[in-house]
Amino acid sequence: MNIETLDVTALLDRLHRVEAVLEIMNLKARYCAGCDDNHNADALEAIFVPEGRWTCDAMSVDAKGHAERRAFFDGLAASGRIRNSQHMVTNPDITVTGDRATGTWRMMMVYAGNAPDGTVQFHRILGHYRDDFVYRGGRWYFETLRPLVEDTEAYAVEPSKFRS
Repeated sequence: MNIETLDVTALLDRLHRVEAVLEIMNLKARYCAGCDDNHNADALEAIFVPEGRWTCDAMSVDAKGHAERRAFFDGLAASGRIRNSQHMVTNPDITVTGDRATGTWRMMMVYAGNAPDGTVQFHRILGHYRDDFVYRGGRWYFETLRPLVEDTEAYAVEPSKFRS
């Protein structure tokens, strides 16, 4: 890069996109942390635009706006079905265009669930996310968050053969 031919506008645009990608990756991490904190509605609502949407065909949920999303997240927490969970996302592919962005991630969620008979059952969900983002007030937010479930099953756990 030659300083005499440096296109400052193009450089600033590249910097904006790089910063946006990092901020969006951190936003996704905050989403995973909020979900793993018993679907903490306060934490999760803070990362959506007011009119934002959480939609998942596999769960028959299309929660639009603050009230519907909060009711959905609060309902998950209140159900007691999920005892603890780990949302893991990999392979981010983020495209930034001005104040809008799209992103996809591979996803795996594992959780211990409280079964109706009082036992604990272990589950895993595999799939990906396809999300839309918007930049407002100096921050990135989810506009639409779409978990796309490819497979979900309970799994058996045998006693550990190792002692700690």
